[in-house]
Amino acid sequence: MAAAVAVRSKRRLLPHLYRLLHSTAAPSPNRFLRHASPVPRAADHSPFLRLPAARVSTLPTGLRVVTQSYPAATRMASVGVWVDAGSRFELPGTNGTAHFLEHMAFKGTERRPTANALEVEIEDMGARLNAYTSREQTTFFADVQGRDVPAALDVLSDILQHPRFPQQGIQRERGVILREMEEVQGMMEEVIFDHLHTAAFRDHPLGDTILGPTENIKSISKKDLQQYISTHYTCPRMVVSASGAVDHDEVVDQVRKLFTGFSTDPTTADQLVEANPAIFTGSEVRVENAEMPLAHIAIAFKGSSWTDPSSIPLMVTQSILGSWNRSIGVGNCSGSALARGISNGELAENLMAFNTNYRDTGLFGIYTGAPPDALHDLSRLIMEEFRRLAFRVSETEVARARNQLKSSLLLHFDGSTAVSENNGRQMLTYGRVMPFLELFARIDAVDCDTVMKTAKEFIIDKTNLRQRILGRR
Repeated sequence: MAAAVAVRSKRRLLPHLYRLLHSTAAPSPNRFLRHASPVPRAADHSPFLRLPAARVSTLPTGLRVVTQSYPAATRMASVGVWVDAGSRFELPGTNGTAHFLEHMAFKGTERRPTANALEVEIEDMGARLNAYTSREQTTFFADVQGRDVPAALDVLSDILQHPRFPQQGIQRERGVILREMEEVQGMMEEVIFDHLHTAAFRDHPLGDTILGPTENIKSISKKDLQQYISTHYTCPRMVVSASGAVDHDEVVDQVRKLFTGFSTDPTTADQLVEANPAIFTGSEVRVENAEMPLAHIAIAFKGSSWTDPSSIPLMVTQSILGSWNRSIGVGNCSGSALARGISNGELAENLMAFNTNYRDTGLFGIYTGAPPDALHDLSRLIMEEFRRLAFRVSETEVARARNQLKSSLLLHFDGSTAVSENNGRQMLTYGRVMPFLELFARIDAVDCDTVMKTAKEFIIDKTNLRQRILGRR
């Protein structure tokens, strides 16, 4: 009875909507635009960006502390240590050490002699402790209740300053990492991007994998781990970042007391990069496997560094190219011209534009998975779209790309963990935290002329340097 009354009420209040939803007539091709303009408007996101500003303090040792507190009903906080060191900075023959060290940091310290003791302490707080390694950075972080921030800082400082590296633990972790490698080998997207880096940065540590080769994993020693941490875990190359229910002055005081055992060597990551810059080389890697039903392809051009003025125009260009997956079912209605072309021609199963930044270089391009018999038409369509970006880009699609980019950034930075990560990473890459209002103003300054100029510089002028990596699945 109540349901029937509700339906009749809806019919009276919204007759047009009811007819639209229940009509058996064929839908008109522009039904999604019937009550809205097809031209995107510039979205003002500033009301969502009025968070307390990030505060930064630099200790006499060179170690930096950045915090961003904001009201949170959950009273949760995230705190972590961001280190300007990753697989790129490994010595020849020791590829995989940075990642191995990330694993071993949780295997016990002088005060917490076993991994179990550390795990129980974290679980008793109801906290989460984690870490990850990239090609240029290593991160250790904890998500805790606000009242447990001092305890989290104590744990983080202890595992980084006083790791035991027990021989038994090293042997056990070799097996863990080898199993992790087997899992990664089953993720074609990960495998393809490792091959892409190998092709783009041949004979350079930036082209090496993060996990390292099997022979290195089996031979990395306690001495290698100790040498890496003493060389690269230095105060000028470290940032402690905290966000959520935190107090800046309290965090700074705790860091000053706890983080006392690190080297103050003034050598920076920029100096190491300048001494051994990554040289982008045009080459191709093919991994043939006829048993795989799909071919996985990554096509890339040399991109920009983090601080290059073209980095944000390339972000907007990446948004124009877009991403798409056949399983989602949205192709013809996508704002991406490339996605529409691939969907209409049934040329691929998925598509993803990427823009990866490093300190002195980057990779910009397209990743896709497609049936082998569609590769010719697919490659031609992708290259035509690359060329179009340099000569025929409309303000409409650029405005849409800007809005999508800003919205995706806002969605990503939801929660204390994401904010802490963003601030720590920006302190390492920019030397400061770029406010969202500034970042969004930079995005809004990108128009179609900027996109076309950027495409000419990074795509048309360097077409002979593109990379093509093909692996059959």
